[in-house]
Amino acid sequence: MKYLSLFLIGGLFLTACSGGGKSQAERIREKTRIAVADPYENWQEYNGVGPVEAFTLPASVDQELATHGQEIFEAKCTACHKTNKKFIGPSPKDILSRRNPAWVMNMILVPDKMVQEDPIAKKLIMDFNGSPMANQNLKEEEARAVLEYFRTL
Repeated sequence: MKYLSLFLIGGLFLTACSGGGKSQAERIREKTRIAVADPYENWQEYNGVGPVEAFTLPASVDQELATHGQEIFEAKCTACHKTNKKFIGPSPKDILSRRNPAWVMNMILVPDKMVQEDPIAKKLIMDFNGSPMANQNLKEEEARAVLEYFRTL
């Protein structure tokens, strides 16, 4: 009985001194963990994951297309996005100074895939309290119209 008590006390002592109950493997992983680069820093490099591999905007805004995009945005997006402020999702105002056009279109077209595979979309989910963007099942032409509307904000 005396040896059992000493064994238990010794075990408690070793556990208390072993790094807060973490295994040696966990402590090694923490010490050697490499910091992942912030994808927001290099946002121009990310086209996203989806059907749009690259996209270059024309120099001038197509006002007719932008008007159509505004109609789509107002019908499908304003429950979560406000044009002048952060809401459930980010404001699209000046989006093209934070994301490239292909990324924006992919986020509109396949937000579920983007959140699973794109580093910026993953970070955005965390920045917006885990609220994923709903897939509105827009066609590529509709996403393009919405993007054109964003240029007018």
